[in-house]
Amino acid sequence: MSTLKKEIEKHIKKLVNPLKEEEELLAALKGKMTKKELKLLKGWAEGIDTEEIRTKLNLDETHYGELSSKLIKKLNQEKIKQAICI
Repeated sequence: MSTLKKEIEKHIKKLVNPLKEEEELLAALKGKMTKKELKLLKGWAEGIDTEEIRTKLNLDETHYGELSSKLIKKLNQEKIKQAICI
């Protein structure tokens, strides 16, 4: 299983159906998330250090926290779940 799929599964509270394959998953996420949210998710999946992610995305601690929260909330929305699941 890809690291991106594992990362997404970590943040979704209730996942009924399995996630799509990575290429389809990325395509679905690109339409539903901002570029920064997607880069943050990929950074988490790759195991990149928080400081490095913040530097790459040009975020201070507050904005990093806000972006993280927003991303996790989005992943748990039904519309997004339907888009990323088989």
